[in-house]
Amino acid sequence: MASIGLKDMSKSRKAKLGTFIVEFATPGIGHIAHNAGCDFVLLDMEHSAFSHETVKSAIRYFEAAGVRVIVRSPSRDYTMIARACDAGAEGVMVPMVGTAEEARMMLDHMKYFPQGKRGVALSIAHDNYSNSTASVADRMQAANDRLTFFCQIETAEGAENVDAIAAVEGVDCLWVGHFDLSTSLGIPGQFEHPKYIAAMDRIIAAAKKHNKALGRLVPSTDLGIALFKDGFDFCCYSGDVWLLQQALSEGISRLKAGCV
Repeated sequence: MASIGLKDMSKSRKAKLGTFIVEFATPGIGHIAHNAGCDFVLLDMEHSAFSHETVKSAIRYFEAAGVRVIVRSPSRDYTMIARACDAGAEGVMVPMVGTAEEARMMLDHMKYFPQGKRGVALSIAHDNYSNSTASVADRMQAANDRLTFFCQIETAEGAENVDAIAAVEGVDCLWVGHFDLSTSLGIPGQFEHPKYIAAMDRIIAAAKKHNKALGRLVPSTDLGIALFKDGFDFCCYSGDVWLLQQALSEGISRLKAGCV
């Protein structure tokens, strides 16, 4: 599925499998992810120290390997989102979207006229430095068609308004930020709490009603499989830091036990 664009992925309810990149934006990371079977990666700017320059380079590493990239903006600020788009992000995730009006504003930041208000820059990273002779309007529309909006629902407000958010044209995927959502609900980390379950039920129902993709970061394969059965088709399995820690910890522990 890695050869399929994110926009087409978002229209399918088949499982799309990837991982979270928060630490290692190295030249080989794209092919490592590809050879592990990833369809996509979520390249994080919210909780990492990645700059736009780092993100721009990392996108090329993943493109070379045929792995699709979602860039999570560190904020809902225009300059952060538009620059991620200019750097070549095919998918953009925006944190803590609380209302349909906010979702539309994020689309204004991402999309060119007539679907948005993003400043125009052509023949740069996002269109592979094309020297196309197509009209400016056609090139802007091609950029709009390529961009995929992952709208993060991770507040009590967002969960309350999720049906209206999901109804917004241009929202391609609802992405649950489970830790922040539980914290916003006043029950941090209590994923079996009735308030959290009720919020999740609203989100799942909204995605199904409006035929939107649904995604989440998952710490285990068992949880990922269970969530897929609930309707989550974008499964972001663990992340570079935690996968390395887990594998290294297991190996060192076995060595310690055996080297006595």
